[in-house]
Amino acid sequence: MNYPVWDVPTIGSGWVIGLIAIFHVMISHFAIGGGLYLPFAEARAIKKGRKDWLEFLPKHAKFFLILTAVYGAVSGVGIWFAIGLAAPEATSTLIHNFVFGWAIEWVFFLIELTTAAVYYYTWNRIPQRLHLKVGWLYAGTSFLTLFIINGILSFMLTPGAAWLAVAGSGEESSRFFQAFFNPTFWPSLFLRTLVCLSLAGVWALVTASRIDGYEKPALKSEVIRFSALWLLPAFFLMPLCFVWYLMMVPESQRVLLQLGISTIGAGTFTQVTRAVLVTVMSSATIVGVVYFIAYRSPRDFRFGYACAILVLALMATASTEQAREMLRKPYVVGEHMYSNAVRKTPVRVGDESIPEVERFDRDGYLTHSIWATDREKQAWAAWDAQRARAAILQAAGDAPVLHPPVTPEILRRGELMFRGQCLACHTTDGYRPMRRYLHGRDRDSIGNLLAMLRASAPDSPYRAYMPPLVGTDREVESLAIWLDALVNGPSETATPQVAAVAAE
Repeated sequence: MNYPVWDVPTIGSGWVIGLIAIFHVMISHFAIGGGLYLPFAEARAIKKGRKDWLEFLPKHAKFFLILTAVYGAVSGVGIWFAIGLAAPEATSTLIHNFVFGWAIEWVFFLIELTTAAVYYYTWNRIPQRLHLKVGWLYAGTSFLTLFIINGILSFMLTPGAAWLAVAGSGEESSRFFQAFFNPTFWPSLFLRTLVCLSLAGVWALVTASRIDGYEKPALKSEVIRFSALWLLPAFFLMPLCFVWYLMMVPESQRVLLQLGISTIGAGTFTQVTRAVLVTVMSSATIVGVVYFIAYRSPRDFRFGYACAILVLALMATASTEQAREMLRKPYVVGEHMYSNAVRKTPVRVGDESIPEVERFDRDGYLTHSIWATDREKQAWAAWDAQRARAAILQAAGDAPVLHPPVTPEILRRGELMFRGQCLACHTTDGYRPMRRYLHGRDRDSIGNLLAMLRASAPDSPYRAYMPPLVGTDREVESLAIWLDALVNGPSETATPQVAAVAAE
């Protein structure tokens, strides 16, 4: 168990990553698509001898440089900071398995930043042919960054049988290429490339809308129509690539989408289905607005229209990223690591290799936790012994059902269980709030729910999107006590000191 200490109230740690990632994807994919747009448009203008285009493109290049090199780079660093806090075990897995890939990506990224600056600052200062070569160099290196990042991101959903066969053995890096070129690599790469081309057109409409349609009607009409055409490849090819992508997704993960589609009529469709529907509707709206307002009436296309299209693109990006994340549930790395950082695959402990779920159930989830003091661990052991004696007497019929008093140390153990296994996806009162989810349940009802999560039976309604709860019987009972105190206040068996702890 890594450090379960990053508690983000209200929105949870997952949405910190999500909010940064949504804007980063909008900008980073523009950095790739826009990097192709600029040299392509410049070559077209040079070929046709259009000086007016060559006067407009440096302005778009300046906007491109500021947005991608400043905001794109900063948001990229923000993602690393956020995932390192929210999911340290998963981040460590990605780093250790793809050290070589990350190193190459950073080399390409440095070349990308350098050529972007050189491309903008050398307009009309170096020969056109040389300037164009700089632009094509940028386009190539930016696409290679996408190529590498796509392999790592798609690995998280489909690591592949070859990598899973050695997961936990210490030989994972020997399967670098099998993990990189995983089952969803190519369909994901095609989908992201189409998104890059679309966003190149969407962002170009923003700067093109600022052209004076009365002073330069021909230029504005041509630039807007040229930019609008960049959405065509996605319009025709994205449905086919999406079907291809779904065919490569494991059946266990497609169930989340299929279940939602089959229950749309009843209004109970899943979050991943809702996200996909928002993506489809917002993308279709973008195409309609671009065609009827931008392409057919380019001279009247205003900045406000461009911003509206940009908002729709942001909605499509947000819903797509949410669907991609939800499709991995209950894993953060498919079939290897659950969203609470517990590994499904075997881990080596000394001379023993055992699935981590079984090890935690046998030895305890908090046994080796560095976040519990020795005094707390001693109190847990004493309480467990009392609980075991009470259970023996009750089984023999020599005593009524009695529970040892609940102490602050037992609440602390339940809180650590919550932080380690639940906090990655839930909050107490905000996003996916435990207080609302468990409202109306007493301690026994909460205990029964936790027992169902711990068993994680094949027919369990929670199995498809929640990881199994791990730990000893007494650790799970401590979690039930803490949740009961959270929802209903301290129980009758609690010591006087617990009321203050529960209130805090």
